[in-house]
Amino acid sequence: MKHCCSLFRYAFFSVCLVLVGSGAFANANDSLSWVQKDSLRIDSLKQLLTTQKLTGKHKMVIFDEIAILFHGHALDSSTVYYSKALLLAQELNEYDKMMEMGIQIGINHSYQGKYELAFACYERSIALAKKYGNKKMEAFGLRSMGFTYAKQGKHNTAIDYYLQFLKHFESEGTTENKVITLANLSEINRRLGNTEMAIQYLKQAEEISEKITEYRYEWVMPQIYNEFAFNYLNKGDYDEALRYALKADSINSSSGTVNYCYTYGILARVYLFRNDFDRANYYAEESYKKAQILKDVSLYIYAGTILSDVYLAQKRYSEAEAEAFKAWQIDTTNLDESRKLVENIAFAHIQMGNKEKAAYYLQKFSTLNAQYSEKSFQTTVSDLSIKYETEKKVERINTLEKKRQLYVWLIVFGGLLITALVIVLMITVRYTRKQQQLIANEAVQKGELGERSRIAQDLHDRLGGSLTAMKIGLNNAESIQTIGEKLDTCIKELRDITNNIMPRSLEKFGMKGALEDFCVDVPNLHFHFFGENLRIHRNQEYAVYCCAKELVNNALKHAGATTINVQLVQSKKHVSLTVQDDGCGFDEKTVKKGHGLENIQNRVASCNGKIDITSSPGKGTETVIELKM
Repeated sequence: MKHCCSLFRYAFFSVCLVLVGSGAFANANDSLSWVQKDSLRIDSLKQLLTTQKLTGKHKMVIFDEIAILFHGHALDSSTVYYSKALLLAQELNEYDKMMEMGIQIGINHSYQGKYELAFACYERSIALAKKYGNKKMEAFGLRSMGFTYAKQGKHNTAIDYYLQFLKHFESEGTTENKVITLANLSEINRRLGNTEMAIQYLKQAEEISEKITEYRYEWVMPQIYNEFAFNYLNKGDYDEALRYALKADSINSSSGTVNYCYTYGILARVYLFRNDFDRANYYAEESYKKAQILKDVSLYIYAGTILSDVYLAQKRYSEAEAEAFKAWQIDTTNLDESRKLVENIAFAHIQMGNKEKAAYYLQKFSTLNAQYSEKSFQTTVSDLSIKYETEKKVERINTLEKKRQLYVWLIVFGGLLITALVIVLMITVRYTRKQQQLIANEAVQKGELGERSRIAQDLHDRLGGSLTAMKIGLNNAESIQTIGEKLDTCIKELRDITNNIMPRSLEKFGMKGALEDFCVDVPNLHFHFFGENLRIHRNQEYAVYCCAKELVNNALKHAGATTINVQLVQSKKHVSLTVQDDGCGFDEKTVKKGHGLENIQNRVASCNGKIDITSSPGKGTETVIELKM
């Protein structure tokens, strides 16, 4: 992240270029990479330090410039030279430079995951800025605080600091600091799923950046293009994502490793979606290399996740598991990334047949999801943004003339009226849906009461009879072997009854595992699964399992089916169950619905799903059930 440079520094380096002559600055080959060019500049500046008699102020400026050049690819060296500049600033009582260098050191610590050190640097610089009344440097410190909180995943606090910064610079117009902050706000909203708000911030940043020629192709624009690409990836528009990623890549040579890493990661995602595994693998590995250069914790996790995804797609499961595990261990407290990495680890173990490890990581994945759901920033984030935008509107309204104020209030009144009408309509629709849901739930409860009666009867007739027989056997002094056999019978009866109530495999492995176990025990019953094996709400899992079981029983008992296919298709947003048999079928127009089919329909309705039955005499039956997550 580059900072504002003083006019003195630029004037001084104009002199430095003359002193160095026609060396590395002037003759650097255009084909050299930005790292090589920066290395040439660094060597020239180091030579200048040894060959020229320079004042302390001049040395301070050179140390600062060397630190900036190292920032993109060698953070440790960058921190060393910022520290040298800071020491000289302290000796010369250059308070502005002390603040600036302290913040820059903090930013470097933040990239390396040393967050406590980063905050300590910021707090010292902000305290100095308040003491000497430097509002701009105080704002720069606030923005850096927001940047570091964002690196930690504390998005709510980060947005608060960014909005404080923007409010401070509201009257400044077109500044690169405002553009960078808007881009950072966009990134946070994108990570929180607020895609449209993220794109709005990007458009503001792009509009302002058009007026900034100094930074247009250095740092800001690649970040903006990358963020556009990320948002279009989230929207599923891979063509637009590719277009913006390539735009970023075309100007990344003048930015830093961070933008390279993100750009290559985006390109890997796009080509992975297009099944171009060779390109996806190339860009994923390049992104990983850039993350290793900078040693940024969040970048390393980002690149490791993408590389793991590519290896999974290539069926390189052991490598995928290793990369995901390595990235996860860097920061297991980052719930945003940990869930995806643990999911990859579990999936890799499933594919490799490591059942115990797969079960462990599936359980870990479920736990991480539960923890993540408790951390909802959406409401607070929206409130902060709305508060900021509202304050801006109030200030503008106060400067308008009376006629314009009248128009504004008329528009506001009209908007409130429309909003009120929409709210009334939404309440009416929700009430109607709720009534329908209650009816379906009542029907399900009636079915559950019938199920309880059946279970009670089973316990009385099957288990009760067996226990009574065993008691009589004890009174008659039967042999221990006979008693043991009767106990085995009781245990089997109990397992059968409890399995009918709630299969253990459903609780432990979800729909896919439970349906697999059920289908294995039935001859000529075939189970097929497609999509992602994800756990959903237990009521929905139970409903899908019960519907499948009921449909299979109907096909065997009433349709005389010889072959039955059960298909489960699952994604993050939908679940689809299809049961197809070759039985006698029925005429949908004439045959009345039985209690079994009515129970199925009620279960589906209670989950806000839909059911479609296709059948005709002699051609079998196909039933499709769809649920939205």
